[in-house]
Amino acid sequence: MTQNNNGQFPPGFLWGAATAAYQVEGAASEDGRKDSIWDTFARVPGAVANGDNGDVACDHYHRLDEDVALMQSLNLASYRFSTSWARIRPDGGAVNPAGLDFYSRLTDKLLDAEIKPWLTLYHWDLPQALQDAGGWANRDTAYRFAEYALSVHDVLGDRVQAWTTLNEPWCSAYVGYASGEHAPGLQDRSQAVAANHHLLLAHGLAAQELRARDAALELGLTLNFTVADPLDPQNPDDVDAARRIDGQFNRVFADPVFRGQYPEDVLADLAPYGLQGHIRDGDLAAISTPIDFLGVNYYHGEAVTKTEPAVAITTAAPSARPTASPYPAADGVYTVPRGLPVTNMGWEIQPEGLHRLLMRLQREYTGPAGVKLYITENGAAFDDDEVVDGVVRDEDRLGFIEAHLAAVQQAAADGVDVRGYFAWSLMDNFEWAWGYAKRFGIVHVDYATQQRTPKASGRWFAEVARANELPERSSGAGSHVVSSVG
Repeated sequence: MTQNNNGQFPPGFLWGAATAAYQVEGAASEDGRKDSIWDTFARVPGAVANGDNGDVACDHYHRLDEDVALMQSLNLASYRFSTSWARIRPDGGAVNPAGLDFYSRLTDKLLDAEIKPWLTLYHWDLPQALQDAGGWANRDTAYRFAEYALSVHDVLGDRVQAWTTLNEPWCSAYVGYASGEHAPGLQDRSQAVAANHHLLLAHGLAAQELRARDAALELGLTLNFTVADPLDPQNPDDVDAARRIDGQFNRVFADPVFRGQYPEDVLADLAPYGLQGHIRDGDLAAISTPIDFLGVNYYHGEAVTKTEPAVAITTAAPSARPTASPYPAADGVYTVPRGLPVTNMGWEIQPEGLHRLLMRLQREYTGPAGVKLYITENGAAFDDDEVVDGVVRDEDRLGFIEAHLAAVQQAAADGVDVRGYFAWSLMDNFEWAWGYAKRFGIVHVDYATQQRTPKASGRWFAEVARANELPERSSGAGSHVVSSVG
């Protein structure tokens, strides 16, 4: 690619930060909220590091004024948040007005601050009562999701323009039902494959209903992506390993949404687990309901091989519970290190992979469909989050974000229709199976006092958002990350 060094982003580029309900809200049993699968899972001994849970989290539920003011101070033009199904329709049943009122107040405060609400309907907090009835392995859950979506629209549809159905259905299906690392903590490949299809169906049914109700809504879906490279591109086994990971991570979701069909090779790979048997007449037409934007979550790519290595990469949380592979049809595939720098999660830092991903999406999916792209999550956990004299010098995180923003800016210069970037995350929070052991925020949270302290990365991000361009790069701290931009 031709390097573009002007640092500018397209006019109107949207700058934001993201959170998720269970990770930040707290107030787990207030105002009618009932258990989600994450409340239940966090109580399982050994499921979450240190026995942590989201009962209090960042206490966002009680700190709306403070947190919206914080967003203003960071020059955020948009806040990506998720609504809690367990708060709005507790136990998956009747609407809870008090739960919806919280999001109504949040929306009003954001609009008063001239911050665009970017709503995600599902970020993994399925009501436990629905899981008890089979969860996402039960087709009925997709219909319950569409009902829930309309309940949210009943109250927020007059003020919220951007609606995302699901966040990372790959994690919901495969990390929740196949590997067991996430709630509901199951290890059943057939249920995971069923969940895959029913999550996509839920997206399609909700998109149809919302589109029918208000054609002017901005409707989209957020998928997480990897960039799977064969360790040896000349080795057919490694090429097949990359095909399997790409198929079961990326294409199994992107193809039904954009092409109205599952890839033939993925159908064959997943045939032993019954994917084809879940597809009914009309399902793929619903799933491929046209959307306005695709949210892209990117953290890293991976090099894969079928040759068992001396050292393989594993990034699962240190759970006392045994976990399995999230890939039903990739036994004997290994992810191996490439000598790249890594984050505190053990994830390789690969900003050039984001550029390649965006180019591919524009070429194969969103470009032909005329669909806009937004980076809806990108960020990193590092061990550089200590507050010293009121300052957090998280230079590694700053370098990570800078390098990935450079990749986004380059993709835009290369013709990708990418319209915005949401940092993950606004503030440190409950990091799922890792509990509070990993910090992704551009704002530090002292969990004992709930004191918020913008980090160096947050202050830098605020200036980038204000200027809509990257500043001149220096060779200071974090340059080892920046230098890895391809």
